Amino acid sequence: MSATAVSSRTQSFPVRDVLTVGVVELLGAAALRQFLLSDDWRIVAGLLVAFGACLAILQRRGDIEDLIIGSFERSRLLAACLGIAVVTLFPFLLAGNTYALHLLIVGQLYAVLALALNFQLGSANIPNFATGASYGIGAYASALLAINFGVSFWLALPAAAVVATAFGFLLGLPSMRAKESYLALVTIAFGVVIQQLLNNFDWTGGPNGLVGIPVPSLFGHSFASPITIFGFSLPSQANFYYLSAVLVGISILSAQRLHGSRVGLAWNALRADELAARCQGINVTWYKVLAFAVDAFLAAFAGTIYAFYVGFISPDNFTFLVSVTIMTMVIVGGMDNTLGVIVGAMMLTLLPEKLRAFSDYRIMFFGIVVILFLVIRPQGLFPQRIRRYGGGL
Repeated sequence: MSATAVSSRTQSFPVRDVLTVGVVELLGAAALRQFLLSDDWRIVAGLLVAFGACLAILQRRGDIEDLIIGSFERSRLLAACLGIAVVTLFPFLLAGNTYALHLLIVGQLYAVLALALNFQLGSANIPNFATGASYGIGAYASALLAINFGVSFWLALPAAAVVATAFGFLLGLPSMRAKESYLALVTIAFGVVIQQLLNNFDWTGGPNGLVGIPVPSLFGHSFASPITIFGFSLPSQANFYYLSAVLVGISILSAQRLHGSRVGLAWNALRADELAARCQGINVTWYKVLAFAVDAFLAAFAGTIYAFYVGFISPDNFTFLVSVTIMTMVIVGGMDNTLGVIVGAMMLTLLPEKLRAFSDYRIMFFGIVVILFLVIRPQGLFPQRIRRYGGGL
């Protein structure tokens, strides 16, 4: 092969990578917009079929999946910049649809919760049905600080995270004496206890919950006011959309940094073989408790934003079913895969709403859709890939 041919082939890779990244991200954004704005169940079903067909093609043609993954790995900066641009401009493409913005906010908060649980379930194989409880602790801690002591949202946010992290340690330490299904039962019991305490204490509002949670403000701009940029006006929900998007971005960066650190390696070692990890000198107890704390920390951030967004919270918002839903998102999306977890969270948030056209049968159809996707991709929509060790950790 001549030097000219080699040079030409080398130069073709960036062009192909750029086109692949651009097409995947822009088509994904266009499909999401259509899915959010469409009220016709036939269009929604068509988009689901198209998505399922894409997954089936990726399942059969591993070379196409490798091409897409490789393009994103080689063009990380481009992919990140384009993704940020799409997320920033997306509210302008929704034609002021407040319901679509609401769904995106809830979907992003669930994405953060799923990423939080993924550190345990995906990275370390620790079942935890108490993520919903940590979500509620963060929401209640921040709301009580704001209502009773006038603490601003920006101070209540880290304070609630500290409180939830402390509860995460309290849950993690006694949980170390249990394994497998017994550990799952301990976390279920913790979640039930927290909900019952929230439901029975007078200072938490009991079953009536907490009302009158103040709206955040930033540099004099109230989050209850619309956003006006260059003559374009976005509904007030856009404030929380961008706030949730920032939290998702922080969660993604945290997931990537932890995955590539010694902590992530230790969690993966626990997932592979706990006894072997212990024999290699890994402090199993510490890393397990740390996984509980990280999960609670991120979940509290999501809970705080949710509380200040809706302005009202009650124990019914943080039931055991919430934890089950979050765990389902991680499993459906693909354990220990950041993109998969986010896609799984968004899909399981949007699908029940878009299937309302089927009235009483929507839950059944929702289950059928999830089962079909898992049949197509048994290891999740975006399965965990073999870890690459760079040797620089």
